[in-house]
Amino acid sequence: MATSLYEEAIAGLNQLLREKSGLGDIAAGKIKKLTAELEEQGSSKSDAVERIHSGFIHFKTQKFLKNRDLYDPLAKGQSPKFLVFACSDSRVCPSHILDFQPGEAFVVRNIANMVPPFDQKRHSGVGAAIEYAVVNLKVENILVIGHSCCGGIKGLMSIEDDAAPANTDFIENWVKICAPAKNMIKQELKDKSLDFQCTECEKEAVNVSLGNLLSYPFVREAVVKKSLAIRGAHYDFVHGNFELWELDFKTSPPVVLS
Repeated sequence: MATSLYEEAIAGLNQLLREKSGLGDIAAGKIKKLTAELEEQGSSKSDAVERIHSGFIHFKTQKFLKNRDLYDPLAKGQSPKFLVFACSDSRVCPSHILDFQPGEAFVVRNIANMVPPFDQKRHSGVGAAIEYAVVNLKVENILVIGHSCCGGIKGLMSIEDDAAPANTDFIENWVKICAPAKNMIKQELKDKSLDFQCTECEKEAVNVSLGNLLSYPFVREAVVKKSLAIRGAHYDFVHGNFELWELDFKTSPPVVLS
């Protein structure tokens, strides 16, 4: 595609040279600039493709072919024990952090690892994932993992109550799912720094998501029957710490894993 765009651009500029001889220097400059940009795009594309290719080859030779006892049964189906909500942040892949193997965790990743309340008309993609994991796969655990330096939480904490809507199509409305966490932190920790508030909100937003999970009838039913456990967590990748707590987070102190 880059080659096609390059050829079209060069043809157009060459025509400009023929028709407007007085613009020769300008057109030549444009051609030089455009050529450099397209060559850079082509190089970036090649680097990306090579990274994908080399990554898959490493996976296939070092993992897939050497561990057929793990991968062959997965061809017949999956029975994960965990449904995990994690942030889309590139630094916090849950399978990497918790060493989940293929088939162990059904994972949903989104901005700031949020779970919206039950609503069949909004956020149906999240609802479908929860329903499939709980009803069809019958996972035994749901884990919501917050993390340090979360941009989504920082964005949430930066929203002023009386401010005009931000110039975003999706982000602001999405992070407002955990507005109750922001409101509580702003009220109880109003004398603390924004960084401290954000860290606490990263954890409190997880608690809001845990509460939202119980708004899904099939989740609530499974929890009541004790066939499903719900837990919250916070991964601090700055210090390499991981906190884990039960749904009853008000009475169960977190276990700090260092």
